[in-house]
Amino acid sequence: MIELEGVPELIDPVMVAAFEGWNDAGDAASTAVAHLEREWKGEVFAALDAEDYYDFQVNRPTVFMDGGVRKITWPTTRLSVVRVGGDKPRDLVLVRGIEPSMRWRSFCNELLGFAHELGVELVVILGALLGDTPHTRPVPVSGVTSDPDLARRMDLEETKYEGPTGIVGVLQEACTHAGVPAVSLWAAVPHYVSQPPNPKATLALLNRLEDLLDLRIPQGELPEDARAWQVGVDQLAAEDSEVAEYVQTLEEARDTAELPEASGEAIAREFERYLRRRDVGPPGGKPRPPAAGGVPKDEDEDNPDD
Repeated sequence: MIELEGVPELIDPVMVAAFEGWNDAGDAASTAVAHLEREWKGEVFAALDAEDYYDFQVNRPTVFMDGGVRKITWPTTRLSVVRVGGDKPRDLVLVRGIEPSMRWRSFCNELLGFAHELGVELVVILGALLGDTPHTRPVPVSGVTSDPDLARRMDLEETKYEGPTGIVGVLQEACTHAGVPAVSLWAAVPHYVSQPPNPKATLALLNRLEDLLDLRIPQGELPEDARAWQVGVDQLAAEDSEVAEYVQTLEEARDTAELPEASGEAIAREFERYLRRRDVGPPGGKPRPPAAGGVPKDEDEDNPDD
């Protein structure tokens, strides 16, 4: 039995999870949940027992000094809770950790036990994968679920994937079998620039999460970091003619395949996001006006993921 004496009664809670490792290309997903914890000052209320799920020769503990005292941090998965304010406040249960080394079914059952005790209404699992996508274009983010009804209601894809899977896929199926609505959001990271961090992919996941949950997520320094990341990759690509040619090929393929999307649904979603930000307004400031031509802008710079 899981007892959560220190956690208050939650409002319309949604669990948002991400795991470092195989499902986290460019650290995009785990960084997204870390961003939510940092911006909303999440308070950790539970941690899974590292002895049960991790091989310490694969994920080693780290030693640090705290006031002159040596301490050890063990690799594990931690849960925190944040409250999102506004006209309709709600709570997010944030799950961030490392893909477990063993006992995946027990791991998922323990997380579902927390979800049940907290009254979680929806589980959203963030992931990132390597793909044939150019770094110069908006990051593709797909939303998938195993629930046909949920797919229709939330405009998601019903997953048809077959093949090797990670903890994201296992947890999603565990949620389905337990009767808990679950969604996975996947960002595609360019395979030719896969090393972390990838703030552009992180920002894309957070934007998609905003749309899914109809809330506003403070972006902090992510837009600036994403612009700097893209400029840096542009410079690296320009120094290698083969890479530059390959990126151009990916751009042409992407533009041809997604021209209808770029001119329709994507613009509509971005305008809805702008309206949501205008209504709420940035923390401590005034709502931002649209750019010339009615296209939303974030301060004075284009968001590289828009």
